[in-house]
Amino acid sequence: MQRTITIDCPPELLMGIHLNAEDFAEYLKKQAAISLFKEGKLSSGSAATWLGIGRVAFLRIAFDAGASLLEDSHDDFQRETALL
Repeated sequence: MQRTITIDCPPELLMGIHLNAEDFAEYLKKQAAISLFKEGKLSSGSAATWLGIGRVAFLRIAFDAGASLLEDSHDDFQRETALL
């Protein structure tokens, strides 16, 4: 089931960022998907499906926006080196 979320946006804002309402909605959707992925609340596959793109394409966009697959924590380091 699809859900639609409505956001109030003054026309001056759209004019200021040079986007129409549809393009702004797509921009917000992409930014939300990237943010949710970076926070670990959405998988890359789910984000890609939501955006209607392939997983690899989404990962490229997310990495360009500063996302990473692994945090640089001690636990991550131990998991990665346990098999060596």
